[in-house]
Amino acid sequence: MLVKTNNITNQKQSGRCWMFSTLNVLRQRVIAKCDLEDFSFSPTYLAFYDKLEKANLFLENILHFADQDLTDRETYTLLGNPLPDGGQWDMFANIVRKYGVVPKDVYDETYQSSNTRSMNAQLNRALKVAAAGLRRMAADKADADAIQAEKNKTLNAIYGFLCSCYGEPPKAFDFEFVDKDQVYHIEKNLTPLTFAERYVGDLLDQVVSVINAPTADKPYHKTYTIRLLGNVVEGRPVVHLNLTMDELKAAIIAQLKAGKVVWFGSDVGHFGERTLGVWDDRSFDFAALTGLSLAMDKADALDYGLAAMNHAMVLTGVNLDEAGKPTRWKIENSWGDKNGEKGYYVCSDSWFDQYVFQAAVEREYLGSLADLAAQEPIVLEPWDPMGTLAD
Repeated sequence: MLVKTNNITNQKQSGRCWMFSTLNVLRQRVIAKCDLEDFSFSPTYLAFYDKLEKANLFLENILHFADQDLTDRETYTLLGNPLPDGGQWDMFANIVRKYGVVPKDVYDETYQSSNTRSMNAQLNRALKVAAAGLRRMAADKADADAIQAEKNKTLNAIYGFLCSCYGEPPKAFDFEFVDKDQVYHIEKNLTPLTFAERYVGDLLDQVVSVINAPTADKPYHKTYTIRLLGNVVEGRPVVHLNLTMDELKAAIIAQLKAGKVVWFGSDVGHFGERTLGVWDDRSFDFAALTGLSLAMDKADALDYGLAAMNHAMVLTGVNLDEAGKPTRWKIENSWGDKNGEKGYYVCSDSWFDQYVFQAAVEREYLGSLADLAAQEPIVLEPWDPMGTLAD
């Protein structure tokens, strides 16, 4: 069972997999609505505002914990990586709700957007310098307005730096396209929010983040949020509904059967062959090779830091056996088209069981389980493994 998809994207030397994969889900709506051969949203536009909003959230959290010792775990964690590339489905939704989206040809990639290491180093340095200054002001009992003015000065400088790296984001644009029948269309003077309303619609409000975390601290059928995880100060929190693996797979398969791809988060650091584009734990026998005891179940792997989410991709198909059980899964990656099958990958179902932790599924494919998403979430600590995709 396969869902038709389009050209492979390439996040290049950046940690924007969560943006690329989410946009690869959303672009199918535009392609269908406009009857296009292909279409791409701009990940650069979202990255610009994600960076700006994360900088603001970081500085607000620094001020919130200004009385803490630097070695206390919250402050120590915040200072570890103030402005990461990573993110979560709900963080993506927060940026789109606030700033909208634009086509890729309206706000294209730059060297810095595709190669973020040096840019992030300078941003993280600037934020740590600002954090030190704000903490000193707070310790000296400076006026609250003066502290906010200093914080805003840093944000203004970061906005200017981001403009030098990405270009200034568009406020309005014309959407031009030629459909499959070679008919030309143009919609003039759209704002990014208007474009999102027309072409994304209410999809972001229909999606539930479901996880499979079989650890003792996370009973199934409860919702969870991670303290301090996010990107927009006033945005919605990151919330996950924990399901059994059978329940998670059933929802994914139902959405694929409806002809819709599925965003998911996994740990791609185990049992992978990048050139062939395969993840399969049964293709490798490192225990026999090394003579070491290497087996660990999923719960222990999470609790002991062996595995955690580090990459988001899109499921585009599944192979089902005669009993309707999955045996392997087809994946649309965002690493370009040089590896795998022109950029598409496959994973075994046994690898899926062990190393897939999250999926973003529309409510209608969860059945009665969707009602559980409305629960008040249990708050997890900032260092919980269910938040690592945002690192």
